[in-house]
Amino acid sequence: MNRQYQDARNQLIDSLRTRGIVNEQVLQAMLQVPREHFVSKPFKQRAYEDVALPIDKHQTISQPFTVARMTELLEPKPGDSILEIGTGSGYQAAILAEMGAKVYTIERHFELYNEARRVLKDIYPDKPIQCRFGDGTIGWAEFAPFQGIIVTAGAPEIPESLLKQLAIGGHCIIPVGNERSQVMHCIIREDEQSFADYPLEDVSFVPLIGKQGWSGDQ
Repeated sequence: MNRQYQDARNQLIDSLRTRGIVNEQVLQAMLQVPREHFVSKPFKQRAYEDVALPIDKHQTISQPFTVARMTELLEPKPGDSILEIGTGSGYQAAILAEMGAKVYTIERHFELYNEARRVLKDIYPDKPIQCRFGDGTIGWAEFAPFQGIIVTAGAPEIPESLLKQLAIGGHCIIPVGNERSQVMHCIIREDEQSFADYPLEDVSFVPLIGKQGWSGDQ
């Protein structure tokens, strides 16, 4: 590993601890995953800055703190089936795989889907990561129920399909609001009919596009 990246990665993990990330499994996974492989070439030197960076199709690779926070809220355990809506660069899927989850990830932009699938296969040829090109707002019923669902785009409301595919006791982490600003929600399925919904901090994600999200290219 490039020593420069290794030192920067160590510093990032220290800063995440300082900012309140306490789940050591999350921090150790982020220490192992080479974020420089998931950012666009012009931004590789900035891979370990705690900022969101642009990728293709007007999308972003999320800020490391946001990835850590959402993963901590998700509480993935080894062997859990986790559905990710919005593969993007593939970095969040890599963190989940590093934590031992079985990852099912959906991306609506074919170019991003193709590139993320290639990078994930290169780095984790033996880990259970399944990538799909399509509308993430309707989920992936074939592999439901999921112990966790993580949505990396802002939704106008929580898609009904995703709630139906969440296992009892499972967590769904999703930003809900308008196209520019949202509130992070942690939803826990209590039984077949009831869900506990915990609104948390203000966030800003790209819009969630699809049948049960925003319509068209926002």
